[in-house]
Formats: sequence, structure tokens, C-alpha cells
Amino acid sequence: PGYPAHPVAPPSGRGRGLRIGAAVAAAVVLLASIGVGVYVLIDDGDGGPTASQAPRDRDGGPGGEPDGDSGGSGGSDGERRPERPDGSEPPRIESGSVTDALNGISLPIPEGWYGQEIGAGAHISSKDSYKCPGDTSKTCVKGGAYSAPAVAIGTRGATAEEVAKADIAVNAEESYGGTSYGKITSHDVLESKAVTVAGQKGYLVRWKAVTSKGSDGYVQSLAFPSPAQPKLIVVVRAGVDTDQEETVIDRITRGIEVAKGGGGAGQDV
Repeated sequence: PGYPAHPVAPPSGRGRGLRIGAAVAAAVVLLASIGVGVYVLIDDGDGGPTASQAPRDRDGGPGGEPDGDSGGSGGSDGERRPERPDGSEPPRIESGSVTDALNGISLPIPEGWYGQEIGAGAHISSKDSYKCPGDTSKTCVKGGAYSAPAVAIGTRGATAEEVAKADIAVNAEESYGGTSYGKITSHDVLESKAVTVAGQKGYLVRWKAVTSKGSDGYVQSLAFPSPAQPKLIVVVRAGVDTDQEETVIDRITRGIEVAKGGGGAGQDV
């Protein structure tokens, strides 16, 4: 599928990003069976969605056409890009908010970031990038986040709390583990609490992930019922390098709203 990752840069294989993994192909069938329409998502074969990767051009530079589906929210490696059925890249939104039409929400776009609507959700990514410390052939980004139905990324749970708690370890590994940052050597639980998001009762879990190479990362898995599809639980994976302000994740969380129409409206956060 094609969800973005937060730290890794997109297309050409930047690391640390929100990845969208193989689970999405099965999710497309599942979502269709319950009456939820989605775009076809593409899997580059290296696992489930992460929270850090953002799309980049195929030769590693920012902009251009990202390679692969979008990645995770944090700093994992992987080369994915958001892609439409016709193979084109969704337009980039430079400020305001980006709409996740499937789930009926919008994600705020922090200053210095951009957003794109993707097959079964939306993603936002920092424009700041660098060579991944564990694999300098890939490019990582400073932060990112994406939304997707829990079933689309393979996270199980009957409640928002169960989903958030089940998702965080996968989010951390896909965002800051692997070749881009080396293995995660330890983590600290910074928050685990109930929250209200877009009028829905949800739950979030936030970790500080300590990596063996390069920057450590703040990663968060937020889960809540979809305003548009009440039977679905939405997951918003987010992650930023620890040299960034942790509060950007708070601003993203507070800025998630019920979608009012097209993306791009709203204020920078």
C-alpha cells in the first residue's frame, strides 16, 4: 500500500519514513468487503506500513516522483510513495491541512512540511532530509505522520486503546529500526492515555525510541473511531527526530479535525 513514513524521505528510497506495507493489499479486499472504497495501493515488498517515510524523487532528491508507497511516520528505511491507480503521484499540499476522505478527517500540515492524500488515508512529511545514518544510499526526513484504517495496516484490537497499544512497537520499528537507523536498543514510554480527537474518544501511546545509529525518535500511535466509517478504527502514526520539538506531535494531534471538504484549508501549526 502506500502510506508515508515520517522520518524517511520518499521516493528513491529515503529512510525513516512512514511505510505502508504488504498488509495493505489484503486490506483493500477487506475494506471493499465491508463497503469502503479505496484506491489501489502498491507494496514494494518490504513489510507493513511505517510512520516515518515521506515520498521523494526516484534518485533520492526531494520533490519529483517518490518511489514506492508512502512509508511510516518515523525514520525507518524503505522506498514507498503514495500512488493513484493510474500511477500518478497525488498533488502536494504545502500548508493548511490535507484531507483523508476515506476516514473523514484532515491532518494539519506543520510549517516546513507538506501533505498528500493517499489511497486509504493521508500523510504529512517534513521537507528537511539527510542521508540515513545506517544506510547512506537512502535519505531520511526529520518527521512525518500518516493516517490509515487499522485493518489496512494489520493492527488488531477491538478498542482504540487496544489498537494504539498494539501498534506502537510496529510503528517504532518501521520508523527507526532496520537499516536506516540500526536496531532500536531501548525505548521509554512517554505517554499512554485517553484523548478526544475529531470528536471521537481515542487513545494514544508515545515512545522515545533509542537507536543504535543516528538520531533517536519520538514515535506515537493514535487510534480512534473513524468519523466517516464508525465501524473502523483509524490509526495516525507519527514520528519525529529528537532534535525536533516533541510538541509538533502534540500540534498534529490537536489539529486533526472532521473533514469539511477539500484539503489545503486551515492554518499552519
